[in-house]
Amino acid sequence: MTVLPRLVVAAPASGQGKTTVATGLMAALARAGHVVSGHKVGPDYIDPGFHALACGRPGRNLDPHLVGEDRVVPLLLHGARSADVAVLEGVMGLYDGRVGADGYASTAHVAALTDSPVLLVVDASAASRTVAAVVHGVATFDPSLRVGGVVLNKVGSRRHAAEITSALQRTQIPVLGALPRDAGLAAPARHLGLVPAAERAETAALVERLGERVAEHIDLDAVLALAGSASALEAEPWDPAAEMRVAGEGRPVVAVAGGRAFTFRYAETEELLRAAGCEVVAFDPATDPALPEGTAGIYLGGGFPEVHAEALTGNEPLRRSLRDAVAAGVPTVAECAGLLYLSRTLDGSPMVGAVGADAAMAERLTLAYPTATSPGDTLLTRAGETVTGHEFHRTQVTPGAGDGELGPAWTAEGRTVGFASGTLHASYLHVHWAGHPHLAQRFADAVHARAERSPIPAETSPKVSGTSDDLSSRAEQATSRPVEPLRHHGDVEVRGQGVADFAVNVYAGPRPPWLDDAIHAGLGGVAAYPDATSAEEALAALHARRPEEVLATAGAAEAFSLLARLRRWRRPVVVHPQFTEPHAALEQAGCGVSVVACRAEDGFVLDPAAVPDDADLVVVGNPTNPTGVLHPHATLDRLRRPGRLVVVDEAFMDTVPGEPETLADSVDDGLVVIRSLTKHWSIAGLRAGYLLGSAAVVADLRRGQTPWSVSTPALAAMTALATPTATTESRARAERLVAWRSALEAGLTARRIPHVASATSFVLARPGHGAHAALRDRGVAVRRADTFPGLDGSWVRIAVRPPATTALLFSALDDLLDDLHHQPHHARGEA
Repeated sequence: MTVLPRLVVAAPASGQGKTTVATGLMAALARAGHVVSGHKVGPDYIDPGFHALACGRPGRNLDPHLVGEDRVVPLLLHGARSADVAVLEGVMGLYDGRVGADGYASTAHVAALTDSPVLLVVDASAASRTVAAVVHGVATFDPSLRVGGVVLNKVGSRRHAAEITSALQRTQIPVLGALPRDAGLAAPARHLGLVPAAERAETAALVERLGERVAEHIDLDAVLALAGSASALEAEPWDPAAEMRVAGEGRPVVAVAGGRAFTFRYAETEELLRAAGCEVVAFDPATDPALPEGTAGIYLGGGFPEVHAEALTGNEPLRRSLRDAVAAGVPTVAECAGLLYLSRTLDGSPMVGAVGADAAMAERLTLAYPTATSPGDTLLTRAGETVTGHEFHRTQVTPGAGDGELGPAWTAEGRTVGFASGTLHASYLHVHWAGHPHLAQRFADAVHARAERSPIPAETSPKVSGTSDDLSSRAEQATSRPVEPLRHHGDVEVRGQGVADFAVNVYAGPRPPWLDDAIHAGLGGVAAYPDATSAEEALAALHARRPEEVLATAGAAEAFSLLARLRRWRRPVVVHPQFTEPHAALEQAGCGVSVVACRAEDGFVLDPAAVPDDADLVVVGNPTNPTGVLHPHATLDRLRRPGRLVVVDEAFMDTVPGEPETLADSVDDGLVVIRSLTKHWSIAGLRAGYLLGSAAVVADLRRGQTPWSVSTPALAAMTALATPTATTESRARAERLVAWRSALEAGLTARRIPHVASATSFVLARPGHGAHAALRDRGVAVRRADTFPGLDGSWVRIAVRPPATTALLFSALDDLLDDLHHQPHHARGEA
């Protein structure tokens, strides 16, 4: 039995405001400190994108047609793991389901399967007392459903709301809130519904406004009480690992299309592939120059390529890379938008050309809930097998199925659709693989088999290089990884090179004289064994903590080693990409490390729900090295669990003015914060750092520390850096870094080099494969990023420097880009 507070947000019809209220409720409850899980009834991809923004965890779909009735509750419980409450947004009218199927797959059907109370949203803009009649009819149509509350949407005034509320008294269904008319809360729509959240930069602000309005006008306590009235569920959470087997050695890369053009896919698809031993790596067909390094499988989901056709067409290197990969037999699945992208043209714009068909916008919308049959053996299917799926598009491809070399993918409703072979499956049909896990297994099997032979041939991956006569050697130099990548550090990039240093994140400026004086004074005491007492007292005062909650360490590296040996960790998790030292320390301590990967397409933002519930140690950087992402402390708070230790590496927090997201002042047995003083103060050689935790945890760590591991000069520096003078100077340095970083990011943007918005003293950029070596040839050292788990050789980390120094980087980049532009086509690997 599983207790999960939950409710279904439904309406009498479409357009009543379900998405507004459901998303607003999720945002408001999350802002109030609750862990909220968002779900959508039906196959829709767009609303779950808004849910994900509101909840800070993936939005999930619940659809009996797609996954079968028996999987609806397990998928709900899986998506809502560790959540305080689940909010399920309905589809269409409450009782509207598959046509001709007596309400099958309707919101009412899912509410019954999950035994969830219903919160009914009614658009009151054109009625008053009649609203009560509508609510009464909806609530009594099926007595087995419990409509437990009403939210009035678009009320004109308090008097209007009071009139409706009075009329509803005879139904004995309480009004839990009334939202006034507010055109500013409407999300824009186009030919297939709302514009996806991932395509609108202002979406996060819209979701926040929704949360504020809902908190102001809806009784959240009453909503929680209604959700809490839901009965316990007799089911176990769905587990992707139970559905799949690992098909081979290693973790072959499945390249998954993302970015603004490809926003539609079910979260469970990636989870199944990971459970089958694949590494899922996102790429953006509009901007990335090549498929991810080592790609052994490709998944192109849904989205709006017709809206972004110009950008997709303009990225000719990626189109060529993908066309060559499909031709070379790399297992490829394409659904709907993926099919359009693989076609020769889309409304006349050149696409990949891997499928012999042309796509164009159509006059009529195709919306179907078919059961499809496979006419033959393909990458995913066997002849005669059936699946359930859905179609939702306003385009058509010609021919609609097969192209001479490829057979049809499906037969459905008397027609053949899509294109398929032993290595390709492309059609309009969206299939939820959690309902048909054998499809995911076959794809994973093919990916593993491909990886054992070879991943994408090298010639399909264009590389940036500094010369026109030696591309291959530069690429080889750039992609050969160090023997121990987890122990590779930026200082290696500049040793003995005589190059401009953009690789090491040490602050580019002299130390304050008072800090040098303190260090020199510390040298006077080196005849005696070091005593950390004074330094720890000073650091405790700095953070308004007790001295027994502070442990001075020989840099962050010692802290990670102490934590790795603190307990016999059952399932330690490291959130990547991030500083590799904690991962290396855990492996050295004999721990098997689980990795949670933040995705480039999400801006490397952490999803707390991606961390396994049974993780007893979680390590995350903030701001994170190398991405520069600053995670909100509210996000990190969601990682906390009984029996779990959360370690937040704040080695670069002092580079953020005001340190707004620090957890250094939070005392909890389940939290340790690590700080470093080496980079911001240019004292990397002193190894000066410390950790903050509860007195009990710090005492345990202290017992594992080698005596006198922190030198007297390092302790003298710590004491000096805990003074008001140091605090003032630290903020001034941080503010200078902000100005320098802005100039760096502006220059990268002007050169159309993709990069991640950073909050710290470095920027993660993606100039392409071979750029690391090519820049070094031009006298500029940047930090290679392929030694960070989750990144490949197309990324580099660039340290923030004063504008005069940054000009050297820009000059080298301009030279590199100019060289590349003037190379003959064959030298750039072009056909």
